[in-house]
Amino acid sequence: MKKLTFIVNPISGRTTKENIVNTIVSHIDMSKYDVTIRFSSYAGHATEIAVTAVQGGADIIVAVGGDGTINEVARALVGTDVALGIIPCGSGNGLARHLHIPMNVRKAVEIVNDGSIDKIDTLSVNGIPCFCTAGVGYDAYVSAEYAKDSSRGLATYVQKAVQGWFSSEPQEHIIETDTQILKRKAVSITCANANQWGNEFHIAPQASLKDGLMDITIIHPVHFKHAVSMPAQILGYSFDKNPDVETIRAKKVLIRKFKSHFIHIDGESMMISEDLNFEIYNRSLKILVNKDCILL
Repeated sequence: MKKLTFIVNPISGRTTKENIVNTIVSHIDMSKYDVTIRFSSYAGHATEIAVTAVQGGADIIVAVGGDGTINEVARALVGTDVALGIIPCGSGNGLARHLHIPMNVRKAVEIVNDGSIDKIDTLSVNGIPCFCTAGVGYDAYVSAEYAKDSSRGLATYVQKAVQGWFSSEPQEHIIETDTQILKRKAVSITCANANQWGNEFHIAPQASLKDGLMDITIIHPVHFKHAVSMPAQILGYSFDKNPDVETIRAKKVLIRKFKSHFIHIDGESMMISEDLNFEIYNRSLKILVNKDCILL
């Protein structure tokens, strides 16, 4: 039997974790797995639990929560032979949505039972692991404001996104990749491993989890005539077609000369008091996916 550990964030999302755990226990294949369920209690605790589980010989560790929980668990698994599983229970669930993991808990458990293991790329930001997206400017502002609100869910996210759009001013940035140096005035710059922020907002619609490159989406100061089409484009897969959106791809990126060092990493806001170094690590994380899913 394989050793399987579920790490549950009891405060992520809106669904009660008691119901989630009951669903997991009812539908996980106990003939296949030796199951342990642990709950995180504070920031960083999920990483500590994951490290202990890896040391204890776990084969698969399943993060039960949102992108922040996935980040904490996955950072302990990069470069190991232990696979990451996901039961998406957060607000955005960007990585899970890119991987086409169902938002329904029972169906997500079925992937744990019957899925296959693949490998995906991972990012780092000044040495901090990132698995979905990280950025400065508008999206960092939205993440910070969303974290302050006691209400969760899509409606709150949209509210903060609209407020942030009118509060975020363009800044001058210097963007150095492994192939070019750019100077851009931007509303936001997002370095993406997965294709979305979450909630099907596809900030980098062509992003691949396996190509060894990050997609850098630069939103320039937006003309009104281009702004009106942005909501439909970002909910579809055509945001990169907007004339005020620029996409470049790179293995390494340095972002410097910007006023605010307020950023988000997988939706978690933080301050970094230095230039931002982004680097991609090709196929460095084992992950449990739907056996019928073809990763892009």
